[in-house]
Amino acid sequence: MEHYKLLELKSEPFSTSPDPSFFYYSREHKECMNRLEIAIRLRRGLSVILGDVGTGKTTVSRLLIQRFAKEKSSFVVRLILDPTFRSEFEFIKSLTTSFGIESSARSTFEHKNELQKYLLHKGIKEKKIVMLIIDEGQKLTPTYIEVLRTLLNYETNEYKLLQLVIFAQPEFLQKMKRQPNFLDRITMGYVINPLNEEDTTGLINYRLKQAGLNSERRLFTDKAFKQIYIQSRGFPRRITRLCSDALIAMLRSDKKIVDEKLVLSLAREEVFWNV
Repeated sequence: MEHYKLLELKSEPFSTSPDPSFFYYSREHKECMNRLEIAIRLRRGLSVILGDVGTGKTTVSRLLIQRFAKEKSSFVVRLILDPTFRSEFEFIKSLTTSFGIESSARSTFEHKNELQKYLLHKGIKEKKIVMLIIDEGQKLTPTYIEVLRTLLNYETNEYKLLQLVIFAQPEFLQKMKRQPNFLDRITMGYVINPLNEEDTTGLINYRLKQAGLNSERRLFTDKAFKQIYIQSRGFPRRITRLCSDALIAMLRSDKKIVDEKLVLSLAREEVFWNV
């Protein structure tokens, strides 16, 4: 039997998969989502979201897709999970394919022309907002960044025809600094920081509630919450991993609640650091 069922929960509360229904809107993430939505709806062009591994960037990208997917008549939303390609041609061809453009283009130049026609048609004739989301943006090469810069040049007198949102680790900033023409096009930049202690506790309680925990039952002591924050340093992925390990350890030791001692023992064993 799954361990969460032994706790009379309906589902796993601390999975590390990017499930939007278990996403806790901390103050950091709320601010990020609000700024992104404004930038996209105003068609400002390029938005870049930076954050260390485990801060919730991928889940924010899924939430963004979920939010705009509800408005299919007004938005075209596409996602590139991993921008790793063998050549510039392969990269630009993948963009053409992603947008569902039927093309017989055989060169990078021809594919760029096809994308320009598509953006003009969707953005002006159909009045749709075309959005491209790229996750793992730190993997973009200078060549691919230049391709994206070119696409951002397509615009009317009032707005950009492509809304590009890049989620990346902090080292991506150094790549952009080496290409100032791209850096200058950022209209919305945001850095997602780790959670504070209050939001760490909020995340844990929210996930337990979403998993079906009885409101009268407690699975973590207040001191355990504090120790989880200290050991995880507020990184959401580390928080969820540690909480998952703590619940399993609690069941194995026949305890009724996760306490500070249990969290510290897991930290000493470094059970949760491989994230």
